[in-house]
Order: sequence, then C-alpha cells, then structure tokens
Amino acid sequence: MEALLTILGSGTSMGVPTLGCACAVCASADPRDRRTRPSARIEFDGRTVLIDTGTDFRLQALREGITRVDAVLYTHGHADHILGFDDLRPLSYGPAGPIPLYADDATATTIERVFDYTFSPRTTYSTRARVTMHRLTSDPAEHVRFDLFGVPFERIPVFHGAQLIAGYRFGSAAYLTDMSALPDASLPLLQGLDVLIIDALRRQPHPTHFTLEQSIQMVRRLNVPRAFFTHMSHDLAHQAVNSELPPGMQLAYDGLRIPFEL
Repeated sequence: MEALLTILGSGTSMGVPTLGCACAVCASADPRDRRTRPSARIEFDGRTVLIDTGTDFRLQALREGITRVDAVLYTHGHADHILGFDDLRPLSYGPAGPIPLYADDATATTIERVFDYTFSPRTTYSTRARVTMHRLTSDPAEHVRFDLFGVPFERIPVFHGAQLIAGYRFGSAAYLTDMSALPDASLPLLQGLDVLIIDALRRQPHPTHFTLEQSIQMVRRLNVPRAFFTHMSHDLAHQAVNSELPPGMQLAYDGLRIPFEL
C-alpha cells in the first residue's frame, strides 16, 4: 500500500529560530531553517496517524490542512512532544468516535496528569478531547505490535539518555526521534527499511541525542537507502549541511513529504 509521511516539525524542543538567538541559522531567510517542534503525520487509505502532538501542533495542522486525526502515537512525555494534545479537541468530535492514543505507561501517566481535566473520571469539562488511551509496555525485551486500520505498527525502544522511550516502525519506514542509543533488542526490528527518520541534534556530543555523525553511522549500520535527519538545532544550517551528506541522506524540513510503502 502506498503511504505518505509528512514532517510536521523538524526542530528541537526550543524550535528554530530559538528565542533570544541571533545566530546565522536563526536569522536565515531559508524557510527550511525554520523548524517547529518535532512530529510527523502518516497518511494511508484516507487515514491520518500522528506521531506526537507537540507544542506547535495547531500551527502545523493549519499549515498542512489536517482536518481529521484517526490515531496518535506518542514517543515520550516531554513538553515538545505532548503539549499540543489539547488541539486534538475540535478534531475529536466527529462521528468516528474517540481518537485512540498509544503510549507507554510513563508517557500515558504524564499526559493524563498534565491534562487531568480530560482524563479524570471526575471531570466536568464538557468540551474535553474525545480520546481513549492505549498503554504499551516499555519492556525492551517484549515485542510490541498493534494494528491500526489494517496496518501493523511496531514500537521500537530507543534510549533518550537514561530514559527508554519509543520509536515506531510502519511498513518500510521507521521514525526514531530523541535518540542517544539503540538497545540491541531493537536492531532486528529495523532490518529491511527503505526510509528512516532519525534524530540528529547537532555536530557536538549531547547526553540525550545523537549527533549528526552518530546518525550517519546508524544509517550505514542499518543499510537504509533513504534517511532523513530530524530534531535539529540551530547548529545545523540546512543548505550547507545538506550539501555535505552522503548519498541517500538529507536533512528533513518542516512540510517535507516522503512517500513509502506500508
């Protein structure tokens, strides 16, 4: 089945331009250097599945003309990945019923705490989002696979510093953001990919994210023919860095559309 992945946001938790910064990338006129908080949209068979609803989700949805959401997959509970949750509200009132959310226990607990007025059984907030939470195990030794509208999705455990969070595989593509290491148990789950979206924060080492060089090495290790780097800071200028990358690899940018097979 043909599918389309759209990069809704390719930036870090601070976004690019970064507040208070006047560096060359933050002041760049290249629209590909304007990066909202990281998230993605997967379209297939008339469905829309989101990965994360970050701080900028409302603007991303307006920009991309998103008028329906059929499911949301969450990677982890940091602000730049969940704080757009409340903007699901107007998209959740349709006849299709509640939007299913998929998250590990820690992420689900964070979302339910932050948005208590949505999830609390005592809530009286009548216009809360209509959603249902599906909890996924975070055990890296347990293979988590679930179907959405006839398509299998797999949870790919990755390390974000000391925290174990989720990436996702769907068909021939995988999305791995906020990643600093890959557990050995996850390697077999990433074989035979055609497309990989992977974290590449900057050139300098960072305790909770891959550097650009680490991401390049991971793409080579997995032998993926098409790779797109995301979650990028203002240390990476799109045009200059893109021109240096090996064949088959490129920096993602907000609004980039990537066709692939499910």
